[in-house]
Amino acid sequence: MKIVAATNNKHKLVELKAILSQLGIEVLSAAEVGGIPDVIEDVDTFVGNASKKAIESAIHLGMPVLSDDSGLCVEALDGRPGVFSARYGGPGLDDQDRCHKLLDELKNCDNRWAYFACVIALADENGKLIGSSMGKCLGNISDEMRGEEGFGYDPLFIPKDYDQSFAELGEEIKNSLSHRKNALEKAIADGLFDKLKS
Repeated sequence: MKIVAATNNKHKLVELKAILSQLGIEVLSAAEVGGIPDVIEDVDTFVGNASKKAIESAIHLGMPVLSDDSGLCVEALDGRPGVFSARYGGPGLDDQDRCHKLLDELKNCDNRWAYFACVIALADENGKLIGSSMGKCLGNISDEMRGEEGFGYDPLFIPKDYDQSFAELGEEIKNSLSHRKNALEKAIADGLFDKLKS
């Protein structure tokens, strides 16, 4: 089965391909299908944004589409940056800037508990939403950026039961723990891909 991943994030694409290839599902990039529409993520929930991207992209392409919306939720910041993780701090900031902003906000804060959340949404070739599933990865925020791998907030996030950040652990270990993997596994357990085949 072939599914288009509604993302231009090459890091997410690598992760999705690695996880779904084990199920015999071929994940096509946006570039391989001539691009995906620029969907405005204006919903205030992960489920809403993921579903909107899947539906609009599937209608545009006439192909099944998998989309995700994910973010970092920090308890001491009332769940921020959350759905705004990629836009945290406003326009013009890169991943490193956003990490530094988060560290500044948590300065002198003892509560470093956080989790990565990911919602996977699946739409068929007609743009009908098959469903969505959420996965989480629990952990803590480091007091400094650590590691060179990964992207986004990976240098700050130390998963539960580990003492290294996602950016230090490397892709293979991260993929085995990640919120995206957990969301995909839940989508599989929920039968979303089976519904797409039928």
